Amino acid sequence: MKQLMLGNAAAARGLYESGCEFISSYPGTPSTEITEEAAKFKEIYCEWAPNEKVALESAFGACLAGRRSFCGMKHVGLNVAADPLFTMSYTGVNAGLVIGVADDPGMHSSQNEQDSRHHAIASKVPMIEPSDADEAREFAKIAFEISEKFDTPVLYKMCTRIAHSQSITETAERIVPEHKAYEKTISKYVMAPANAIRRHPFVEQRMKDLEKWSETSGINRIEKASTAVKVLGTDSDKVGIITSSTSYQYVKEVLGDSVNILKLGMVNPLPADMIRKFAAGLEKLIIVEELDPIIETFVRGLGLSANVDIHGKDMFPICGEFSQNLVAAAFGHEIPQGTKLDEVQIPVRPPIMCAGCPHRGMFYALNKLKVTVFGDIGCYTLGSVAPLSAMDVTLCMGASFSGLHGWNKAGGTENEKKSVAVIGDSTFMHSGMTGLATIAYNQSNSTVIVLDNSITGMTGHQQNPTTGKNLYGDPAGRVDLEALARAMGINRVRVVDPYNIAECEAAVREELEVEEPSLIISRRPCALLKEVKPKPALKVDEAKCKSCKMCMKIGCPAIAMKNNKAKIDPTLCVGCGVCSQMCKFGAL
Repeated sequence: MKQLMLGNAAAARGLYESGCEFISSYPGTPSTEITEEAAKFKEIYCEWAPNEKVALESAFGACLAGRRSFCGMKHVGLNVAADPLFTMSYTGVNAGLVIGVADDPGMHSSQNEQDSRHHAIASKVPMIEPSDADEAREFAKIAFEISEKFDTPVLYKMCTRIAHSQSITETAERIVPEHKAYEKTISKYVMAPANAIRRHPFVEQRMKDLEKWSETSGINRIEKASTAVKVLGTDSDKVGIITSSTSYQYVKEVLGDSVNILKLGMVNPLPADMIRKFAAGLEKLIIVEELDPIIETFVRGLGLSANVDIHGKDMFPICGEFSQNLVAAAFGHEIPQGTKLDEVQIPVRPPIMCAGCPHRGMFYALNKLKVTVFGDIGCYTLGSVAPLSAMDVTLCMGASFSGLHGWNKAGGTENEKKSVAVIGDSTFMHSGMTGLATIAYNQSNSTVIVLDNSITGMTGHQQNPTTGKNLYGDPAGRVDLEALARAMGINRVRVVDPYNIAECEAAVREELEVEEPSLIISRRPCALLKEVKPKPALKVDEAKCKSCKMCMKIGCPAIAMKNNKAKIDPTLCVGCGVCSQMCKFGAL
């Protein structure tokens, strides 16, 4: 049956059709919906893990038990999962194991723009890359076949545009292969040095075998030019393009069938013989790929004929994502002129925390106290945005507590008395616990704050180990943050309500003065949770409003100044009352 499907939904459908039975993931845009969509199939067990490393290790265990397994994450999550990945390349698998990773060219929701193909090359693991929703479905099934045929985990690479765009896909029935019995094989699965040494040659041979397979399997294909035109001053039958993923779609939209195209579905290992044959007789060979010149570097290293003029990053940028217009301009096509955004007076609309966000009160207190704030990854990273501007550093998930520890150890009392770290509840479970452990163990005089909004907010309200619910919303084991902190050696633990600015400010002041590590839990559920019922919207008494704009200092999108008076939008206000604590005249 043909359906219009989101790329991530199609990937989940492919997992279902392939007989996948176990999924463990950590939410990360743009990969999150793969696991959420897969959870709709009762035949697949799905879970959120505390982090990507745990998720991949769990999926590995499930594959050893003979069930096809999947693990999903975003590109920076693969850094967290790299430890098991690199050794899993040596052990191989039992049943198939597929690792979904979604890159984010353009950094729509990410702190860097890394190219996950580097991980595939470095770990010596095959990577396949769909270019639309139907391929996302089909490639999920192919990935499991590759995994079991070549005894390897398989990296399944999505990107923002494939994950979050829709196209037609044709669904098929679910086929569950016979479960593979586990056989105890110490030489294969126990990666002590003596065994790992013997497995390394297997990995090298496997990559050679995979390259041969990719040459003839059909996962890479050549599309011959069918129309004769000039492309960059050369007859189109003498021009060839090598591309993959969304770049393939842009090339097809711009050039159609006017050039020869080698469309890659497997991007590691790359098909050397196929590329040589494709390039034979061409005058121009152009590599169109987002981010790093991985295909281009490989092609240039093949020693092709000097008669072939190779182009890549000399025509296309290394930063940011591509578009149809970008590709068209690179090939000298005239771009229709529309109105440029910088020619129109458009109000500035930076990202900002939601009205009623429970983090706002704490960030206002931190800004008021002029403390140095080590931040972390989550929707609360928006605390760095004006007017709150209450964050100095954000590196990666879990780095806030560890960074503050080093800052305080190096800077001594001068730093300790005016520096804090903040982290969300989900991020704390992901990789913040070890930072807290080093503070307790090495006894830095650090004040740290867990911003507990009772959910994983930034990726769309996924549960985590502190919420007491699992992926399906059913009751689950719940981590008690207070008890955990005390068990880790933090003796000073206190809970505050971030809607109470005075309480937040007093707590931070007091904890900065003590001579031992301390933890503040700023606890209030996300205002957007369906179980959180908003209070009546506040109103402004214009007779009392003195136009001092103090209420604007918290950066709430429900508050504006109109006709020199504060104005509250009742469609946005949730009645949190934080702004009313700012007004000295009782106007709110």
